[in-house]
Amino acid sequence: MLLKRRRARAGARARYTAEHTVDWADGRLPVSEGGGLLRKAFPEHWSFLLGEIALYSFVVLLLTGVWLTLFFKPSMTEVVYDGTYEPLLGLSMSEAYRSTLDISFDVRGGLLIRQLHHWAALVFLSAIGVHLLRVFFTGAFRRPREVNWLIGVTLFVLALAEGFAGYSLPDDLLSGTGLRIAQGIMLSIPVVGTYISMFVFGGEYPGDDVIPRLYSLHILLLPGLLLALVTLHLILVFYLKHTQWAGRGRTNRNAVGKPMFPQFLTNSTGLFFMVFGVLTVLAAVAQINPIWAYGPYRPDIVSFGSQPDWYVGFLEGSLRLMPPFETEVAGHTVMWNVLVPAVVLPGALFAVLYAYPFFERWVTGDHAEHHLCDRPRDKPVRTGLGVAAICFYGVLLLAGGNDILAHVFDVSLNLLTWVFRISLVLLPPIAFMVTKRVCLALQERERERLAEGEETGDLVQTLAGGYVESHAPLDAEERYVLRSRKEPEPLAPTAPDEDAPQVGRLRATLSEWYYGDRVDVGETESGPESSSGELER
Repeated sequence: MLLKRRRARAGARARYTAEHTVDWADGRLPVSEGGGLLRKAFPEHWSFLLGEIALYSFVVLLLTGVWLTLFFKPSMTEVVYDGTYEPLLGLSMSEAYRSTLDISFDVRGGLLIRQLHHWAALVFLSAIGVHLLRVFFTGAFRRPREVNWLIGVTLFVLALAEGFAGYSLPDDLLSGTGLRIAQGIMLSIPVVGTYISMFVFGGEYPGDDVIPRLYSLHILLLPGLLLALVTLHLILVFYLKHTQWAGRGRTNRNAVGKPMFPQFLTNSTGLFFMVFGVLTVLAAVAQINPIWAYGPYRPDIVSFGSQPDWYVGFLEGSLRLMPPFETEVAGHTVMWNVLVPAVVLPGALFAVLYAYPFFERWVTGDHAEHHLCDRPRDKPVRTGLGVAAICFYGVLLLAGGNDILAHVFDVSLNLLTWVFRISLVLLPPIAFMVTKRVCLALQERERERLAEGEETGDLVQTLAGGYVESHAPLDAEERYVLRSRKEPEPLAPTAPDEDAPQVGRLRATLSEWYYGDRVDVGETESGPESSSGELER
């Protein structure tokens, strides 16, 4: 009896303390208002995890980056190596390269953390890229998420700059070659190119200031911008609701999924530890960026088979495919063979990424809010454009290693270069047409399945003596998804007396190109059940 009374008093005191703690916090923080936030629904699908993988890779980058800053010395002061890696003993090198060697060989766990940081950077950029592709192919960039699309593209650009800055910090022969190429790109910019190069390198190349300046960008400015944009991106995801796939009970007015607390939070925490664990295993067993094998950077030496990390490989490929071409304009030499592939092309590519949501809205005239994801097959033109862009990028990426491919497969380097040049022009439009045809074929097949049902494989004799294959009706969920696809009509041409008739005709032509070829899913009266009406039982 006495024990029960003590337990009751302890419970009452605990409840009293908890209530007063919540009241105290609620008077100073939005605790009660956060209850609805904790119950926010998050739809379930594997493709939605791509953004989370990017986020958790970024967290790993921040944690390992803070640790590496304790040992790295961003200085180009020349020193003589006297560390534990014997093949480099007595060589002159920068203090940045020396400190990176010390991290790799003399700091306990240093090589593991450095490789973990590098692998996390590659996965971070890969996850952002694939996440952007998911958003593009599913139409998740449409109203009201245009701003979030712009933020995502900006995050990708900043991540590219952050990766290149970190890749260049060790001042080894490979990263130094990349910096030399970057300086050539700066010099190709007419009029101001030399000034940009002098500012970045602090004088004539290679100068003494580029590593300290890249270090400041790498650990302060770019991470700060990335962190701010990631935070804004997550806030908009919460505010605008999460996109979801079409299904029964899922509309543009709701979100069906697991509540944030505790289900989603628990799953997401598990994913974080999985990402951390996989990256750690990669860092432990898969060697990456062995700078001791490259040696310190010297402007008069280029290592054989120099290849950048994959995310800037397309720039390397574009430089290798561009024919040599330069002109003299007002006393200035314009190097088109560097300016076009390394400045104009990437600028145009990212400009297209930024502008595409607004271009599609203008062409289609679709100003409605969309919270349901499109299936890629339901938008043949958009899917075709995406596949064509992937092929264009893939050709440039492969061309960035044309010398290695020629050596490995024992083919002519010149022949391989011309193959890539031709492929860069022909492959994207071919990929677009094939992808569009495949999407339309899949739509036609779905219309047949919706009208006739699913083939069972059973043959039944009819009253006339013939044989037909029986069909079973589709389940209700699949029928709902197939019937939910509604394609709008192409825009009508602008009347001749309206303003800007040329623009109106162009818009109508593009709208017809975008929506003209399609397979409408009609409502069938009989449905698949009628297909067995003539069957002999």
